Amino acid sequence: MNTPGTPTLDQIRILLAIVDCGSFAAAARKLNRAVSVISYGVANLEAQLGVLLFEREGTRKPRLTDAGRAVLTEARNVAQGVDGLRAKVKGLLEGLEAEVDLAVDVMLPAERLGQVLRGFAAEFPTVQLRLHVEALGAVTSMVLDKEAVIGVSGPLSKGVEGIESRLAGAVTMVPVAAPDHPLGRMTKIEPGAAREYTQLVLTDRSRFTEGREYSVISPRTWRLADLGAKHALLRQGIGWGNMPLPMIEADLFSGTLVQLAMPDHTGGIYRLSGIWRRDTPPGPAASWLLDQFVVLGADDRPVTGMADI
Repeated sequence: MNTPGTPTLDQIRILLAIVDCGSFAAAARKLNRAVSVISYGVANLEAQLGVLLFEREGTRKPRLTDAGRAVLTEARNVAQGVDGLRAKVKGLLEGLEAEVDLAVDVMLPAERLGQVLRGFAAEFPTVQLRLHVEALGAVTSMVLDKEAVIGVSGPLSKGVEGIESRLAGAVTMVPVAAPDHPLGRMTKIEPGAAREYTQLVLTDRSRFTEGREYSVISPRTWRLADLGAKHALLRQGIGWGNMPLPMIEADLFSGTLVQLAMPDHTGGIYRLSGIWRRDTPPGPAASWLLDQFVVLGADDRPVTGMADI
């Protein structure tokens, strides 16, 4: 059984240059080689692989054989892989991270997150990103435990020893319920009325929230670790709860949720911060991410008259 040899990267690049440029002469000009060197490189590649790559008769321009077309696809993959490897190593030599672990608070508007990450993919194509979406104190916990190099956290990161931070915007939180929920049907909600109904409360398992309550009014609660699940249950009329305004604006417009005008609980402002460990400063790619979140967050205009959560 015939076993093909191992082509060199130079042979692969010669093959690709001929196909892309349309002739041996044009490939020679592109690679700054003599035409004879290009012809010799192709002949050696064919000898290595044991197949003919180009038709030799009846054509003035190089025309790939069936085997040549099959080899071409793999050759492009090899060349692209090598180019990607070189770019990644170049970044490492220049101090660019090979990968970035980013933890973000679930309250961060999804559209903003997508905008930043789309820009990141274009700016740092060789840097792998691991995204963690967490609730409440879990973002700070991940950064402290070095499971994430940077985070976009809610107010629970404030004052934590070893954490540096930059303000990265704010999200308005409002109490809502389904229109057929008893609170949603009330034209006027009396003080204390919300205590009579189940409140859906977002929670997490981090050490920063253990034994602490945030904007919990009712003694009757359902605890959920997933904001999407809370959103779905609110729309089903199972309870009432606070939600980030950007996430439920479409529901308020369509009427699937209504904002509750409760005199003793109007909502609040959820401040966001970009965070990192003081002893582990972010590299170029992670710093770029932080800068983007800070810049976009500067345009946030929370509803006036609300206190910070």
